[in-house]
Amino acid sequence: MTTEADSGTLLPTAEQAHPAASAAAASFAALLGKLDYLSATDIEHIRQAYRFADEAHLGQLRKNGDPYITHPIAVAAQCAEWKLDAQALMAALMHDAIEDCGVTKEELVERFGAPVAELVDGLTKLEKLEFDTREQNQAESFRKMLLAMAKDVRVILIKLADRTHNMRTMGDMPRSKWQRISSETLEIYAPIAHRLGLNFTYRELQDLAFRFLHPWRYEVLSKALNKSRNRRRDLISRVQREVEAEFVRHGMSVRIMGREKTLYSVYRKMDSKHLSFSQVTDIYGFRIVLPELTDCYTGLGVLHQLYKPLPGKFRDYVAIPKVNGYQSLHTTLIGPFGTNIEFQLRTHAMDVVAESGVAAHWLYKASEPNSDTSQRLGTQWLQSLLDIQQETRDAAEFWDHIKIDLFPDAVYVFTPKSKIMALPRGATVMDFAYAIHSDVGNHTVSARINGEQRPLRTELANGDVVEIVTADKAEPNPAWLSFVKTGRARSKIRHHLKTVAQEKSHELGERMLSQALRSEGIATLPAEEGPYHATWEKLLRFTGNKARDELLSDIGMGKRIASMVGKKLAVLLAETGLKPDALLISTERYASGRDESASQGVVTLDGSEGVSVQYAPCCKPIPGDRIVGYLGRGEGLVVHAEDCPTGKRLLLRDGERFLEVEWADEPVRSFDTTVVVTVTNGKGVLARVASSIAAAEADITHVDMGDEPAQTATDIRFSVAVRDRQHLADVLRSLKRTTSVLKAQRYKP
Repeated sequence: MTTEADSGTLLPTAEQAHPAASAAAASFAALLGKLDYLSATDIEHIRQAYRFADEAHLGQLRKNGDPYITHPIAVAAQCAEWKLDAQALMAALMHDAIEDCGVTKEELVERFGAPVAELVDGLTKLEKLEFDTREQNQAESFRKMLLAMAKDVRVILIKLADRTHNMRTMGDMPRSKWQRISSETLEIYAPIAHRLGLNFTYRELQDLAFRFLHPWRYEVLSKALNKSRNRRRDLISRVQREVEAEFVRHGMSVRIMGREKTLYSVYRKMDSKHLSFSQVTDIYGFRIVLPELTDCYTGLGVLHQLYKPLPGKFRDYVAIPKVNGYQSLHTTLIGPFGTNIEFQLRTHAMDVVAESGVAAHWLYKASEPNSDTSQRLGTQWLQSLLDIQQETRDAAEFWDHIKIDLFPDAVYVFTPKSKIMALPRGATVMDFAYAIHSDVGNHTVSARINGEQRPLRTELANGDVVEIVTADKAEPNPAWLSFVKTGRARSKIRHHLKTVAQEKSHELGERMLSQALRSEGIATLPAEEGPYHATWEKLLRFTGNKARDELLSDIGMGKRIASMVGKKLAVLLAETGLKPDALLISTERYASGRDESASQGVVTLDGSEGVSVQYAPCCKPIPGDRIVGYLGRGEGLVVHAEDCPTGKRLLLRDGERFLEVEWADEPVRSFDTTVVVTVTNGKGVLARVASSIAAAEADITHVDMGDEPAQTATDIRFSVAVRDRQHLADVLRSLKRTTSVLKAQRYKP
């Protein structure tokens, strides 16, 4: 192909007469030399984008004195290596135009079309907005990139090319910036490159970041690796000769390449396993590229006949690819002189995907029927990040989710319909449920793994078949947050709990404040709008809340005491002329039977209150029990039985936080309580006891037989769900009539 510099189509301008400008033109000519896979029309569009960017950056210089345009050209050249299309290369050339040159998105749409303008806009940082911290700024910029990526994965490819060139030229930057930029590259951009299967870029970014993050360690390791390379040259040559000869003997056509661990991966292995450099044995390896898929497995047999394999060091990423689309057979063999050598076997198509990942999609989409696998895997992950950012508005929390989901190690599990799903190592049943769909996760009640009932916190292992059982009325449990691993599951649970908790605590707070106000002689809670608007504003200034809804939620969550807020509101209403009703005061106080200082009205409970009301696990009250309510700090209303020792201790220590509660006439659900059954030990006893409980129409939610060896008489504790005390009495009667049961009683702390 004739390059622009040779053809003379661009007349030299005054700027190009300058040596630096000539260098920029020369580097653009080198870029054109890489575009032989594009049409003449595409190349003309790229040339126009170059002229536009060159003009926009006119007079701007990089730290080393080169014209700024050399940076966009280098970014576009990297994108050309990945064989990206003309639109992506145009965006790469103009990626700093909006941010640094005052060019508007509308101008780009007009000159180069909407797709190119969208790509450039997706790459533009949020410079004009103010942020509290650098991390928040980072998260907000990354969100914008994600939004663009949902439409177009090319945005992140251009961004990675941009970061790669910046890291290559980091030596020209002030040393004060090395730490921050290198840490960011290592934590964020290198894992993204890995996740998208850009292995070459992944390794280069890691090594460059390591070089500027720990210059001294990098230098020492680099010298050690060079010495080791010289010492082992004969060994590597011998292994290569023997392997080539063995494949020729079997009539197989292969391409064998030596592979060396990167400095960063050597350093990381030394650091994590506390090894010296001489103890890292697998620095060298070989990659063998074969024509067909079946040849990879045949080649594996050839290698295992030549050298003994190291037990436990074989990995088949061909049958089950990595989450980023990577496929290869990995085996570690014991070579000459007892040296461990790793071999990777793959086809040519797998090799391209291994090095270029998602970028290989553009190269292979015409000729390879399965080429969209890596593209699909990459965009699935990007879509899951998008789901998280839709619900997580807090930048720091979002960043935590991102870092969790960038973790590359994965387990592969199956749905009942044999679809493979990849999850981070350590993921649980609940992570799997949320990976399928947020509705499945939110309504999960139980799960079967490989056909057996298992707890929701069970960690998944490779090859598990997981079946989720859901129920329409089920809701997320706050306890799930303690064991889920993926950012998606955590954000979905938090989002649901925040929404529900706010609604429920708002309702409870409104009821409590209304009742507290009745105790002060005012029948109804006044509306916020209208004649009492100023009164509410004064009350909010007194409590320190921003809005009425926030105040009511705080009362429901126990952050504010209803009686105190009610007294203040009554005083403020009296100032407006609304006098308390003496008859109502005496009625309320007579009904509550409590003195003036403690009276907050009575809260009625029917079991439908949700997360704003908790039934104390120590005494497990049920309808019919005499109960009291403790307004915990930030945990809502905790209901104890009146004779509960824990409740009595709280009453002595924190009496002003107690309020009167009572059961509704018809509770809407059943409540857990504990029954202790003493039985004579024998065959089938547990089954008979369980049948008796079921015969009384109660559900068993938990069984505890203790850790002691079985005696002649054994205590078994059952958690049973009952409607009220009458229902519990029926359960106990049924148990006492059962053969082998010596005693049955409700457990009291």
